[in-house]
Amino acid sequence: MNGWIILDKPLGLGSTQAVAAVKRNCREAGLGKVKVGHGGTLDPLATGVLPIALGEATKLTGHMLDASKIYHFTVEFGTQTDGLDAEGAVVATSDVRPTHHQIAAVLDQFRGPIAQIPPMYSAIKIDGERAYDLARKGEVVEMKARDVTVYALDFLDDGTLEHMDKPLTYASFIAHVSKGTYIRSLARDIALAVGSVGHVTMLRRVKAGPFTVKQAISLDKLNALGQGADPSDVILPLEVGLVDIPALDLSPEAVMAIRQGRIWTGVPTDDGLYWGRDDENCPIALIEATAGSLKVVRGFNL
Repeated sequence: MNGWIILDKPLGLGSTQAVAAVKRNCREAGLGKVKVGHGGTLDPLATGVLPIALGEATKLTGHMLDASKIYHFTVEFGTQTDGLDAEGAVVATSDVRPTHHQIAAVLDQFRGPIAQIPPMYSAIKIDGERAYDLARKGEVVEMKARDVTVYALDFLDDGTLEHMDKPLTYASFIAHVSKGTYIRSLARDIALAVGSVGHVTMLRRVKAGPFTVKQAISLDKLNALGQGADPSDVILPLEVGLVDIPALDLSPEAVMAIRQGRIWTGVPTDDGLYWGRDDENCPIALIEATAGSLKVVRGFNL
């Protein structure tokens, strides 16, 4: 089995648990031992798009980790927690509740390339240990700022005139961000910019790389796979994860060379990353084109 299961991850389920659920259902469906990996961790307190790769599609999880993501999230103003989410312990409070005008006025400073300090409860490694493990042991964790990009950030308040100057305890946003961006940190910093403190109360990923929530299936539908449902109703083809990479049609001779890991020359195409396909549209490899030469990045054994 080679392809993708796009899970609409429910609240409370960890990414590792989701992968285990896919493995279990593949086994119960009689699909044999299938290599499984996810394309980007999603916190247990978050919901939404979790791409899970099967078989040869696991060779694309690195590409998926580098892809941008889109999130819906809600910030509660007035309390900040140690984990910057609703599960953490309160570490700061404020009586300030910003208005629509005040929130809208600060958003520009969070658009484009920004430096962001990750939450101390994160999977970042510090001297070989996860930051959240150090934080749980009560150790002081110094998180260094990281450069990330916020491609778009929009305030989802209705913006009607009668609400423009009303103090808000909650505000919702949609953000399109680069890899490595922490929405919990973005929420914290927006709250600080309006003179308050805050934390995330709702976080939902609606797009990860080429995959959207429209392609995502419920945990119940995943479990139906193990109960005899048609795998094609649950598993998307490998090439669905390649739609954001241009395809390159290969001659039979080029296919043979690429499959053998050889460089193929004399191809009139622009430089860049492609996925090569044969005359039956079967993916052969991720390919880097440079000055008319094709070099294998990752080969697919399909």
